[in-house]
Amino acid sequence: MAGSRAAGKKAGKAAQSVAGSGVAGTGARAKPALKAVAANTNASPANAQAMESQPHTGLPSVGYSKKTIALVYDFDGTLSPRPMQEYSFLPQLGIDPKDFWAECTRIARERQADPLITYMHLMYKKAKEKGLVVDRAALVAQGASVELYPGVTEWFDAIGDYVRLRAETPGIELRHYLISSGLTEIIEGTAIAPHFHNVFASEYWFEPYETPFPKRVITDTGKTQYLFRINKGIEDLGESINQHMPEDQRPIPWSNMIYFGDGETDVPSMALMKKSGGAAFAVHNPDLSPKMCEELFRAGRVDFYAGADYRRGSDLFKRTCLLIDRILADIRVREEVWGLGHGS
Repeated sequence: MAGSRAAGKKAGKAAQSVAGSGVAGTGARAKPALKAVAANTNASPANAQAMESQPHTGLPSVGYSKKTIALVYDFDGTLSPRPMQEYSFLPQLGIDPKDFWAECTRIARERQADPLITYMHLMYKKAKEKGLVVDRAALVAQGASVELYPGVTEWFDAIGDYVRLRAETPGIELRHYLISSGLTEIIEGTAIAPHFHNVFASEYWFEPYETPFPKRVITDTGKTQYLFRINKGIEDLGESINQHMPEDQRPIPWSNMIYFGDGETDVPSMALMKKSGGAAFAVHNPDLSPKMCEELFRAGRVDFYAGADYRRGSDLFKRTCLLIDRILADIRVREEVWGLGHGS
C-alpha cells in the first residue's frame, strides 16, 4: 500500500490465451446469500450490493461447502497509483503531498506517535486551518476523484467470468475484500466500492459539533486480524476472533485466498498468507522500478509479482488466473476426499 500507507511507509513507516482474450460467463448470475452482511453491523450499502452482484457457478452446493474463493486487496499502491488523500483532499488545501507526508513523519517520530493516527489527526487539523469541512459526506464525495490502475474497473467482472468458465464443481463463490489503512469514507465514494463483499479500512468517528476522532486504524500488522476474520467467517467487528476455531470449521480455507499488495507494509499479510497455505501477489506501478516486488519474490514472500495492469491479457491477469486454477483444483480434490469420507 502506498498511500495512507504513505503515512505508515513515509511516516514511520493474471491461464493462457483464454485468460488474455476474455472469457464468457457460463450463464446468469445467481445471487449469493446475504447472511454474512446481514450479520455484519459494519456493512455498508456498497457491501450489500457487492454480495448481490458477486458470481456463483449458478448451482447449489451440496455436501462439501468450503468453495468460497476470497481475493483480498490493499488499496493505495495496489489498486490506485497514489495515496487516496492526494487526489482531492490535499489539493483542496493547497498542500504539496510530499510536504504533508514529511510533516506526518516528523510529528510521529518526535512524539513517538502511531503514524496512521498522526496522518488522520493532521488531515483534520489542516482542514480546520483552511476552513474546509471534514465530514462523512465530504470524504465520500472525494472518492470519485481517486485514480485507479488500468483495468481495475473491469477486473472484478473479468475474474468472475474466468471463475465461471473454469469451475468444474457446483457452488463456487468468488468474493472480493479490501483491507486498507486508507479511509473507509473515501473508498466508499470510488467506482469500485460496490464490488467488495466487505471493506476493512481506517475510519473516522463523526459526532455532531465535535472533532472527528479515529474510529478504526488499520496498521500493517493489524491487517492480519482481518485476514483471520475472512478465514473464520467472523466479519462482524463486534465479535471477537480470538477464540480457537479448528481449521476444518473455518468457512474460507487459507488455500482459497489470495492477497494483493504492493510493498513492505503488506509483508505481515503476505507472510501470514504464505505460512498458512494461501497465496500472495505483489504489484508495482508499471512506470516505476519493480525492485521491491523482486525482493519480496526472492525472499519467498509472494507467489508472483507483476506490474499493476489489471486488464485481460496482462501478466497480472494471467498469473492471477493460474493461482485461481490451483485453488479450483484444490477444491475439487478436497471435495472428492470429503465425498469418500462421507460415503458419497
